[in-house]
Amino acid sequence: MIVLGIDPGLANTGYAVVRRAGSRTEVLAHGTLRTAPSTATEQRLLALHEGLSGVIGETGAHEAAIEAFFVHPVSTSAMGMAAARGALLVSCARSGLPVSEYTPTAIKQAVTGSGRAGKDQVRAMVARLTGVEAGTDHAADAIAAAICHCASGPLREAIRIRGRR
Repeated sequence: MIVLGIDPGLANTGYAVVRRAGSRTEVLAHGTLRTAPSTATEQRLLALHEGLSGVIGETGAHEAAIEAFFVHPVSTSAMGMAAARGALLVSCARSGLPVSEYTPTAIKQAVTGSGRAGKDQVRAMVARLTGVEAGTDHAADAIAAAICHCASGPLREAIRIRGRR
């Protein structure tokens, strides 16, 4: 299974492409898509869409995992994140990737064993599990989202099979 993990943000979107084979997790690609605050919002969204579409095209991901929008007080940054998620979800849809959403707590729980883990703990466990130093918190969070998706695969499959009965 090849999974695209996405940590959405208007200024910084982390991405990671992870291959899971048995208990082995291999990071095929990771990075951070950046947009400048001085650029018009519509151009920033276009850059995120095109950047993620390029990653999908180059890596051949089969599925995507994105951090779910969590409740913020209404703010400019919350609105930017929501808009960024929309552009990123369109990239996945245009590429035919099914998308699963995970809360930040679920992602942290899957990677560190604690839903309240800090950024440093997530980065450390991502490095330990994959042998990759992510470079940014955003890329580490994207790797963590992909790992979370891979770890939940057996449960998703069991639910899918049971639903056919």
